[in-house]
Amino acid sequence: MNRMYWLVGLLLINSCGVFNKDKNETEVNDTLESATEDGSNLEESYDETPKIYRASETIFTDLIHTKLEVSFDWSKSWMFGKATITAKPHFYATDSLFLDAKGMEIKSVVMNGSNLLYKYDGENLRIKLDKKYTRTEKYDIVINYVAKPDERETSGSAAITSDKGLYFINPTGAEQNKMPQIWTQGETESSSVWFPTVDQPNAKTTQEIFITVDQKFATLSNGKLIKSTANSNGTRTDHWKQDLPHAPYLFMMGIGEFKVVKDSYTRSNGQKMEVNYYVEPEWEAHAKAIFGETPAMIDFFSKLTKIEYPWDKYHQIVVREYVSGAMENTGAVIFGDYAYKTDRELLDENDQSTIAHELFHHWFGDLVTCESWSNLPLNESFANYSQYLWDEYRYGLDEADYNAEQEANGYFQSASNSGYHNLIWFDYDDKEQMFDGHSYNKGGRILHMLRNYLGDEAFFEGMSNYLNANKFKAAEIHHLRLAFEEVCGQDLNWFFNQWFFDNGHPSLQIEQYFSEANQEVILTVNQKHDLFDFPLFKLPMQVAVVDDAGTRVHDVVIDKVENKIILPVKGKLKTVIFDYQQMLLAEITYEKPAQEYIAQYYASNRFVARRDAILYGTAEDSPEGQQLILDALKDPFWKIREEAIVKAVFLTGENQKTGLNIIRKLVTTDSKSQVRAAALDFLSEELEALELEKVLIDRMDKDQSYLVIGDALARFGVVNPVAAMQKAKLLENESSSKMKTGVAQLYATQGGKEQFPFFEKLMTESKLQGYDAIYGLNSFTLFIIRQEDELLSKVTPILRAQQEKGGFYAKMFMPQVTAYIFENMNSRIAKSEELIASYEKSNDPALADQVRKKLKLQQASLAELSVFAAEIEKQ
Repeated sequence: MNRMYWLVGLLLINSCGVFNKDKNETEVNDTLESATEDGSNLEESYDETPKIYRASETIFTDLIHTKLEVSFDWSKSWMFGKATITAKPHFYATDSLFLDAKGMEIKSVVMNGSNLLYKYDGENLRIKLDKKYTRTEKYDIVINYVAKPDERETSGSAAITSDKGLYFINPTGAEQNKMPQIWTQGETESSSVWFPTVDQPNAKTTQEIFITVDQKFATLSNGKLIKSTANSNGTRTDHWKQDLPHAPYLFMMGIGEFKVVKDSYTRSNGQKMEVNYYVEPEWEAHAKAIFGETPAMIDFFSKLTKIEYPWDKYHQIVVREYVSGAMENTGAVIFGDYAYKTDRELLDENDQSTIAHELFHHWFGDLVTCESWSNLPLNESFANYSQYLWDEYRYGLDEADYNAEQEANGYFQSASNSGYHNLIWFDYDDKEQMFDGHSYNKGGRILHMLRNYLGDEAFFEGMSNYLNANKFKAAEIHHLRLAFEEVCGQDLNWFFNQWFFDNGHPSLQIEQYFSEANQEVILTVNQKHDLFDFPLFKLPMQVAVVDDAGTRVHDVVIDKVENKIILPVKGKLKTVIFDYQQMLLAEITYEKPAQEYIAQYYASNRFVARRDAILYGTAEDSPEGQQLILDALKDPFWKIREEAIVKAVFLTGENQKTGLNIIRKLVTTDSKSQVRAAALDFLSEELEALELEKVLIDRMDKDQSYLVIGDALARFGVVNPVAAMQKAKLLENESSSKMKTGVAQLYATQGGKEQFPFFEKLMTESKLQGYDAIYGLNSFTLFIIRQEDELLSKVTPILRAQQEKGGFYAKMFMPQVTAYIFENMNSRIAKSEELIASYEKSNDPALADQVRKKLKLQQASLAELSVFAAEIEKQ
């Protein structure tokens, strides 16, 4: 799963009990009390699990095959289901089957044509089998049920905002701008909302599903589409079947009037495999631009893992109101509507990192699955690292390193806000906490360090060894360690203990001394982090010395509190590059002269080293520093050029003129829209008003990037507010979500009540996708707090519409937005009360009455907002 942020806490689920009304309740209870899995009382067996240790689920029953037959009542948001489950005892003989089944109406439980006794409490289905079965005996259970996802109490987390499991989106078609659709979300344990199962990551089963829908709907599930059968009542039944086992949380179903854009991947044996993209009709023309790299990714990862993509097909679907970023359902991946982007929007950003992430899960997560949520990094760390691997292969080392640094910063921020914990975390409060900056960001960076330590050949061979040894099974972190040890021949406990089974990261302080007489440089490296909280780290790395003889790279190990490294120098020392591969997950304090940073820029091919050179090598005004800025403006990597533009303000004399001319060209010719936007920002501060206005108009009229156009519009709003507002009016009807937010950002600071209808339409018609929902909410918030009180009464209905229709990001940030507006309303009320008191004191009742009318409006608006705030707090 691709996560974004972690902001919201979980709610507890309380469910009432429901029993089979065909049997006497006492009889059922008595019978089930005596039912055993391993010869002991079941209730006592469950209670023996230590509260402070999140053990893997005990496997009592092996699921073998799950067959589902489903149809729907869209008006009620119900699913009618028939589940045929083939199972057997795992080891101990048993006369009972225990299944997860959340919020269902159980109609019957049948074996061999006879009803079975069962007990159901709304969460757990306990079935008394017709006899005691041994581990060599299979049996079939048929369960008829109704799934009612909207009628059960649900909760959610910051990573996955709802555990409803089965979602009916605009099922009656009441919302004109939203295609009716059904989709599922199983992770972590929500598949059991729509079919009875053992809803744990260490359960695996093959599956098939028969989906009956109206002829107009397309369907998607795991495995191959075996057959589509037209029924006499105008419906159609699609039969999907997957013959390879996977975990129940990876079961998937998607239904709607999607267009299916066909693509393919050719396997190494020459066979073609379907790779299709399910999108809404208006996005059909853009589907291949969005997802078209997928076949190349499948080929790349198949070769990298030395395991051909193992599943029947690889389809991707984009849904509305999705509750997370994306989900790696086996062969049928779901994306939120942020993935919808036009060709022009793709100039500014794409979602290839997420596409790669979900695809790599089909090896790490789907093929080999973490046996417990405590071991989730076995899934997510590799999926996170796949983003680096794809960037490195497709776009080059600089792009990979740049995005890797963003991932590391995400971990630092997440840990700082939410606390540090072991990567393999056995004492979490709730499993949803595992979906954070540790399992994803930190995990990916740890794998990168392991790769650098072992070398590429051993690392990728170890990765393949792990997959081969555990395919179609559940694994824990020791399986990974042993797989790497088998390949490299080393004991890797030291690495896994400090990075996977402990918490935190190193904080290093480096002091440097050059002895010209001894021709050596001495580095003193101290581990400054609190050793009561974090371990003393062992850090193998490389340090480069750049001198008159060139660049020489030395292997060193930091493994003490204070480490002294002495390295030879030939002639003049130009610079020392600590962590030459720029791979450490660490906070490093290293002060050295600006001249050494300048030399570092020219000596290193790594993004972070060159970026740091620009940041610190230009701190002092020197000819070399000036030249560094000019050279960096022409750097092959876009982010370096962008950083150089920021530093160009320090250019002086002829260098200033040269730099300005380079940036004038970059604003129109650079291939990266982020660089053109940065150039535009620079020119907005450097050019005379008349020339700047011409540049801004030129970019608004000619640039294809919405990022650049939006930036130009914002700058134009400062230079010529009236003309900018007129230009924005023309852009209001652009179909691009990005452009709409650009207009909203201008209106946030320049707009008046005349622009309120724009915001009302923008926020209630669900046209903002992905991150744009955040920008739209922020712009609306800044806009509304600047307006008169009469508009306040319209705020809550708009926020409620966004909460209901705006999707994952709107829900995520709604509490902060609501709190900000709430504070503004309270401030207005306080000022009104002060004015009333002042007017009454000065014996001016007429003015006091006028303010009282305003106060009444303010209080009514606040009361309505308070109700809404309470509602979202409960969600």
